[in-house]
Amino acid sequence: MSNDLQISPVAGRIGAKISGVKLGGDLDRATVKEIRNALLRHKVIFFRGQDHLDADGQVAFAGLLGPLTTAHPTVPSLDGQRHVLDLDYSFGQKVDRWHTDVTFVDRPPQASVLRAIEIPAAGGDTLWANTVTAYLDLPSELRDLLDRLRAVHTNAYDYARIAFSDDPERTKAYAEVFASTVYETEHPVVRVHPETGERSILLGDFARRVAGLSSDLSDGIIKLIQQQVTKVENTVRWHWAPGDVAVWDNRATQHRVVHDFGGQPRRLQRVTVAGDVPAGVDGRPSVVLRGDAAEYSQVAA
Repeated sequence: MSNDLQISPVAGRIGAKISGVKLGGDLDRATVKEIRNALLRHKVIFFRGQDHLDADGQVAFAGLLGPLTTAHPTVPSLDGQRHVLDLDYSFGQKVDRWHTDVTFVDRPPQASVLRAIEIPAAGGDTLWANTVTAYLDLPSELRDLLDRLRAVHTNAYDYARIAFSDDPERTKAYAEVFASTVYETEHPVVRVHPETGERSILLGDFARRVAGLSSDLSDGIIKLIQQQVTKVENTVRWHWAPGDVAVWDNRATQHRVVHDFGGQPRRLQRVTVAGDVPAGVDGRPSVVLRGDAAEYSQVAA
C-alpha cells in the first residue's frame, strides 16, 4: 500500500494531525514506521475521516504498533472483541480526571488507539498533556527531587466521586466493576522513555500517594506536579467527529474528557498496545504491591 502522509502540528508542544493515509492492518512497514516516528515526536496523533474502520480494522491497525493488551484488567471487553474497550458515555456525566491509562498495573500500555463512533453535536472534547515538556519546565532542583521519588498507583475507587455523577447508581455499579480486582503498583515519579530516552512525569489520577511521605506532604507534591503537567502550554484539545482516530504515547502523556455534553450520546472504542515495566532515572523498575496483571498484558520486549 502506498501512502503520502502529511503531518501537521496542531499545538506548539503536543499533537499532530496526519492525513493521506487509510488506517488498517495492511499498511506497509515504511508507513507504520513514519506513523510511529510521528507518535514519538508529537505524543498524540490524530486521523480524520477513518469511517471505513470497524472494530476488526481498528484491532488490526493497532496490532501493527505492537502486541495488544486485553481490553482492560477489570472492565469487560466489547462482545466478541477481547481487545476492544467500549466507552459509552451516553448515560450521563462520568467523572473523569487527568490520568495516564492503567498505571495501577506494573506494565501500563505503550500506546492507545481510540476511535470515535458517536459524538455529541457540541462538547465532549478530549485533552492531552505532554509529561515530557512538563518535566523539562520544572526548576532543576525540583527535577532532582522528583527523580528520586516513587508513587503508589491503584484502581481502588474513590466513592466520593459518585456524588458528582448524573446517575449515581450506575456510576456506583461501574465503580464496583472497575475495582473488582484491586491492583497497586509503586512506580517512579519520573520514568525514562524506553525509545526516546526522554524523562517524563508518571503520575495522574491513579497515583494516590508518594512512597515514604506523610499524606499531607504527599498530597501537596502530587497536586503541585499535576498543576505543572496540565498547564495549558503543555496541552492539546481535540474536537471529535465520527470516524476520527487518536493514537497517543501512554508513556509520555496524560489525558481527560471534557464533560460538557450533558446527556448527549458519546461513544468511542479503545484498543491498547502492551507496554514495558517503567524504570526510573536510577534504573529501578516499578514494583507490584498487589494484583497480577499477566492476563491483561504481557510485558513488551
